[in-house]
Amino acid sequence: MESAMKETAISMQGISKYYKFYEKEIDRAKEIFTGKPFYQKIEALKETSLDVSKGEVLGVIGQNGAGKSTLLKVLSRTLLPSTGEIEINGRVAALLELGASFHPEMTGKENVYLSGAIQGLNTKDIDRIYGEVVNFADIGDFINRPVKTYSSGMFVRLAFAIATHIDPEILIIDEALSVGDGAFSRKSFDRIMDFKDAGKTILFCSHSMYQVEVLCDRVVWLENGSIRKMGKPVEVITEYTELLRMAAPKEESISTTNQLEKESFQKELDEKKVKNIPSIRNVQVSADGVLGKVHKIDSGKSNLEVSVIFDIGEGVPLASVAVAISRGDGRIITSAGSVNDGVTLSTNDSGQGVAKILFPKLPLLRGNYFLDVALLCEKGIHLYENVRQAAEFNVEQKGLERGIVKLPHEWLD
Repeated sequence: MESAMKETAISMQGISKYYKFYEKEIDRAKEIFTGKPFYQKIEALKETSLDVSKGEVLGVIGQNGAGKSTLLKVLSRTLLPSTGEIEINGRVAALLELGASFHPEMTGKENVYLSGAIQGLNTKDIDRIYGEVVNFADIGDFINRPVKTYSSGMFVRLAFAIATHIDPEILIIDEALSVGDGAFSRKSFDRIMDFKDAGKTILFCSHSMYQVEVLCDRVVWLENGSIRKMGKPVEVITEYTELLRMAAPKEESISTTNQLEKESFQKELDEKKVKNIPSIRNVQVSADGVLGKVHKIDSGKSNLEVSVIFDIGEGVPLASVAVAISRGDGRIITSAGSVNDGVTLSTNDSGQGVAKILFPKLPLLRGNYFLDVALLCEKGIHLYENVRQAAEFNVEQKGLERGIVKLPHEWLD
């Protein structure tokens, strides 16, 4: 029994969280004097039971209002449950509302000690990690100034640095795998990946199904405050995304936009300045050797080639590139990524990264399609930049085949 407890990081039994909604303020007084309820009970979480093993990465998905944030706040002890029992084995760090415990009149240094004390650290413990927190946050002399003078970026940097340097056994992340912008975004991503590699327990809530599938060992799908499905990432995410696809309205084709909007995309890329993080400089899409933003494709005959030029950034490994082909309803038909295919990209004479991919004799059937391009970290997880609808192509065919793609086949005697 004792060994089993050691293997469990989080145990939730029958957890519910509800709020009292009063239509009128006078109803509160009526309730006090009469002893009768005059409120409507709004349930954010309903009789939820869940066990998370030590070292497990658990994904939490669901639409807005499903109860995801409520669940994570209950687990991080920033919200008390209305019913049920929770047992947590290990120190918890939560990347939820970063800096919520900061006192605006206190300096950054004072808030480091305040936040550490709230997490249960004594002064010696905080002294030991203080230098690491300051170096990671990298906000210079502002560490000795009141946090009310901080920019939003400095605020987030310090809050993130504190949350990830208290040596937690359990890390709770809501919505973002990394925070801030530029180089700090990449640094925060690396910090979180270090937690995963070290075998820490992680609860990861995100709307990015790709990141959830790549990072998580198991996924729980919340709907209306209850667990609808829990299991292997690929199984849960497939069912969830299919539900979203059926419910979502079809996207408007970019062919309905004016030519100026189509041409502005390339202009924006050309005007970009080199940053300290990887960024896309140029995307070229050609069909049968003809460059353009909108193409006509002959099903099973045309060759589609995509070329991506990107700035490699500073102090980070060479980025990776992925492309995806989707329909007008947003459903991805196929995708390809350099990491998944085991391809290491190269650089040109100007020191820029280069990615080229060819789709020979494109087997898509008649219809309207879009091509998206993503620039990712060397592991293919952290997104640097995403270009949606970099190109549009209309597939025409002579045969009577139906569907989306023509698969290789043969008729047997």
